[in-house]
Amino acid sequence: MEFDLVIRNGTVATASDVFKADVGVRGGTIAALGAGLGAGAEEIDAAGLLVLPGGVDGHVHFDQPTGDGSVMADDFLTGTRSAAFGGTTTVLPFACQEKGRSLREAVDDYHRRAAGKPVIDYAFHLIVTDPTEQVLGQELPALIREGYTSFKIYMTYDALKLNDRQILEVLDIARSEGAMVMMHAENADCIAWLTEKLERTGQTAPFFHGVSRPRVAEREATHRAISLAELVDVPILIVHVSGADAVEQIRWAQGRGLRIYAETCPQYLFLTADDLGEDGFEGAKCICSPPPRDAANQAVIWDGLTGGAFQIFSSDHAPFHFDGPGGKKVHGDKAPFRCVPNGIPGVETRLPLLFSAGVMTGRMELTKFVELTATNPARMYGLHPRKGTIAVGADADIALWDPARRVTVTNAMLHHNVDYTPYEGMEVTGWPVATISRGAVVCRDGALLVQPGRGEFLPCGLPAPARPKSAPAPVLPF
Repeated sequence: MEFDLVIRNGTVATASDVFKADVGVRGGTIAALGAGLGAGAEEIDAAGLLVLPGGVDGHVHFDQPTGDGSVMADDFLTGTRSAAFGGTTTVLPFACQEKGRSLREAVDDYHRRAAGKPVIDYAFHLIVTDPTEQVLGQELPALIREGYTSFKIYMTYDALKLNDRQILEVLDIARSEGAMVMMHAENADCIAWLTEKLERTGQTAPFFHGVSRPRVAEREATHRAISLAELVDVPILIVHVSGADAVEQIRWAQGRGLRIYAETCPQYLFLTADDLGEDGFEGAKCICSPPPRDAANQAVIWDGLTGGAFQIFSSDHAPFHFDGPGGKKVHGDKAPFRCVPNGIPGVETRLPLLFSAGVMTGRMELTKFVELTATNPARMYGLHPRKGTIAVGADADIALWDPARRVTVTNAMLHHNVDYTPYEGMEVTGWPVATISRGAVVCRDGALLVQPGRGEFLPCGLPAPARPKSAPAPVLPF
């Protein structure tokens, strides 16, 4: 046999092209693209199907310690299983430093949590919450050189946030080491002030979570993050952008030639503030930060996706049970919004929702879909061209999509370990029917076909998008 696997008769799409071709796989990588390839030990007829790069979800939270009594519902097995059934083949969750503890300790702990569980490949982002001299001078530079080349910093949440001086110091390390910085941009003092005012008047239902985090708080923090990055001359990625005002700041920075990148998520296209106002405690299912906005705001986010303001579309999968232990009701079913764990599930529905509402409506080109969900995340985090594309030499990470398949999303059909989905009842057109990781079929026709632990940890290279504006051009190898 010439190949281990041949996928025949499908329509291949990358971030730049759509074409008919067979795909030949050997030794876990793509060995050939062409017509009439030789025989494979295993063959898949993809007639009528799209052959897409496996999705790269660059923003997920699995089995991450929280510190508030809540417990994430998905570990590295259930989280990666759910990702695979949604057409994703690589995930990047977060190793979170606890204040007062070592960043290296957080990485070691996260490797223990992942051991023997993932069914697809994974890498780690870092979360820096305590940038001590030890962390800045030794741990962070060493970890970046070991392949942890992206990290997140927060401008809100008491247990996580950094002040502006600390942010500058962390950005400076990123610049000198070539790492990508992800920024959660919301103004913590604005949120705290509004939250206290709301609580004094008894306005503590889930709906008021959104009121406490208005667009202006996101706008101010986004502008400040951009300004700090400009001062240091370092690219940054503003994550989970929700508001039109923040998009305006990002476009302003990009128009000035600054290397400012942006990510958004399904909740800002498919949920609104009205979902936070569902009867009783139901709105807690949609509590996330920043919160969903209104329908007019959704249109701005769509324009940002199709018009270039956003480079990445991630799930920000942060899974908590609604009724189960350690979940949204960890402090009771009448808890004030400030005590409800932040986050919603979405790693499995990320791609189908965008494919249906974007590609199948004509709002978005198929190549743009691949760019936002696979190729750009791989580039942004130092995994391209191994991940995020269909090309000779790349890992054979492939999702086969039936573009005509109609599905009504229900929690019962999903493979995460959460007892709800905020997208219950939504109808989509287009669904992944098989997912392949390094040449092995992980799932097909609703069945998981590999054992836990098959997924490999991926050390990441230095991302080209993280290169400062003033950095010299790289020396070409020819």
